[in-house]
Amino acid sequence: MLYATELMGAQAYDVQGNYVGRVREFFIEPAEQPNRISHFLISRGRFAPLVARHDQVSAVEPGRIQLNVSERALAAYEPNEGWLAVRKDLLDQQIIDTAGRKVVRVNDVDLAELRTNGNVELRIAQVDVGLPGAVRRLLQGVAPAAMVRRLQKKLPQRSIRWEFVNLIEPDPLRRVKLRITHEKLEDLHPADLAEMMEELSAAERQGIIASLDEETAGAVLAELDERLTTQIVEKLDPEKAADIIEEMAPDAAADLLADLSKEASEGVLEEMPNREANEVRELLAFDPSTAGGMMNTEFVFVSEESTREEVLEWMRTQELNLEQLDTIVLIDKAAQFSGTVPVARMLLAAAEQRMGEMKTEPLLSVTADASEKDVFELFDKYNLRMLSVVNEEKRPIGTVTVDDVVSRLVKG
Repeated sequence: MLYATELMGAQAYDVQGNYVGRVREFFIEPAEQPNRISHFLISRGRFAPLVARHDQVSAVEPGRIQLNVSERALAAYEPNEGWLAVRKDLLDQQIIDTAGRKVVRVNDVDLAELRTNGNVELRIAQVDVGLPGAVRRLLQGVAPAAMVRRLQKKLPQRSIRWEFVNLIEPDPLRRVKLRITHEKLEDLHPADLAEMMEELSAAERQGIIASLDEETAGAVLAELDERLTTQIVEKLDPEKAADIIEEMAPDAAADLLADLSKEASEGVLEEMPNREANEVRELLAFDPSTAGGMMNTEFVFVSEESTREEVLEWMRTQELNLEQLDTIVLIDKAAQFSGTVPVARMLLAAAEQRMGEMKTEPLLSVTADASEKDVFELFDKYNLRMLSVVNEEKRPIGTVTVDDVVSRLVKG
């Protein structure tokens, strides 16, 4: 195993044994091979810097690189945005450890040797985010590599395998050139990703949100601190912001837009489909500290005369958020609220049993103008998971879930 710090400043010699210069940087070309050191930047005094390809290297050891070609065979260095620079883009940079679900700083890079066709290729095996890497950086050029290696063996190791590393690149054009994707981030829980993003800079947060799919981005925005969410959305193109907010639950979308300037909020609403925009506008009309301001207008309601099997068959044809589907609202023949049924109770019922026979007691609901204090008290008194909100005609218009209550209490 070699370390990046041991190769920075290493002396490079050509095939005749002539001194070529010192290694100042080395690069990965992600579009070709995501973990191979593809090029070495070599410079000497006032001479123009040169570049050695990976297939022009025959041997590598701490402090020395041996080439298999003459100096004349090396190309002049030209900056390439499609290359990832180990020193500039990795060392000391913040990255996301997708396995550990945290933001960490890179102290060093561990390189594995691979012999191929008589040459030596270096592959990034893992990044060092612990004390050994920090010590190597501190003692680079001060103490011999052998002494540093003996010292580091006594220190606790902390590293991340390269496949679990997610680089943070704010520039979308450069991200495309590097072919950096955020697929691993999309597999994280939105709350974990939101927590990690709070440790990043504004530009880095913006870059991550812009590169996520709309559904994931919406879920993350719903978990972020309101101040950060506002900063992110106001810098997005209104069309992009609308695509993301459209994927959010109406109540979460309304909460987000309520924190934006009126101009920014209207700009996003104009880009949203009419139906979704109208739902959010209706919620924005409610006082945020009332049941109407807390409720979600997307909920499942069925006739109390329906059988358990009829409801299940209908639900199979719908696009429902199963992770949040806990309770079903019932309506009577006049479309008025008539109760609720927990999903667990429905699943255990007989196929022909009517939904109205499974409703919970007592029959609880609130109007949209009920204060959040009244809502909190009902949740606490009856240990609720969901509370229905009705209009003046007693028809259900939304629900407040325990998640909404907890979120409001935390923010309060």
